[in-house]
Amino acid sequence: MGFRLPRVVFPKKIIPKSFPSTIDIPKGYLAVYVGDENKMKRFVIPVSYLNQPSFQELLSQAEEEFGFDHPMGALTIPCREDLFVDLISRLNDF
Repeated sequence: MGFRLPRVVFPKKIIPKSFPSTIDIPKGYLAVYVGDENKMKRFVIPVSYLNQPSFQELLSQAEEEFGFDHPMGALTIPCREDLFVDLISRLNDF
């Protein structure tokens, strides 16, 4: 008997800021834009990550610093891409 672990679906390209897309987001996942305002990268992550304390801490820090104004229409996390990938990698190990 097997089971499936959640995983990050890495984007094929960087989505332009003026073009939010809901294409190719499987059920149980959500799109997250990560990076600075000039160069954001789109990640598709499992919704279950929202319950993880480390991910909630990242969201709290983003809220404190930038509020909840998301011009792209999706969850926007203004942190370095490498830090986000590191966090997601650790969450994948659970």
